[in-house]
This record gives sequence, structure tokens and C-alpha cells, in this order.
Amino acid sequence: MNSYLIPANTKQGELIFGLFRPLDLILLGSGIAVTLILLLIIPLSSPLMTLIVLAPALICIVLVLPIPHYHNVLVIITDIFAFITNRQKYIWKGWCAISDEKKQK
Repeated sequence: MNSYLIPANTKQGELIFGLFRPLDLILLGSGIAVTLILLLIIPLSSPLMTLIVLAPALICIVLVLPIPHYHNVLVIITDIFAFITNRQKYIWKGWCAISDEKKQK
């Protein structure tokens, strides 16, 4: 019986704690740092002010949450942005197509 051991996710070995890229940790750390600075500066007199002060950390935590079939939410957002902003019409350049360069000559 031939059986092969193929790792399920070989990219995890390249990640910090098996979950985070360095960019993810920088983003998370900066969001938490901004929140801590805001906690020291702004008085939390109302629930709205509390939400505003906690927003940077909460947004960064949501962006680095791991989800199935993608690395995290940030990767999905960048993939969607790249798909929307890139060319949507793909030009066939196969062996049977005449290229524009040959037509112009």
C-alpha cells in the first residue's frame, strides 16, 4: 500500500504562531497602541466615546481574524480590491489567434 504524507497546510510553518504574518502583528500592535493612547487622553464619559476609543483595536482584531480558505479578513479585502481594480476583459493570445502586432505590419 503506497501512502504519502502530505502536509495539510505548509504555509503555517512560515507564519508566527502558525497564524500571523509580520504585517498582521504590526497592524494589530499599532491598533492596540492607538487604543491605549486614546484611553489615556480621552475621557470615557459616554458609551459612544468608549466605542470610538476602542474602535482602532476592534477594527485591527477583526482584520487579522483567521477564516477558512483564506489567511484572514485582510487578505480577503485585498483580494477583492485587486479583482475589482484589475482588468476584467482577458484577451486570448493562443496559438490560433492573430496578435495585434502582426495585423499592424
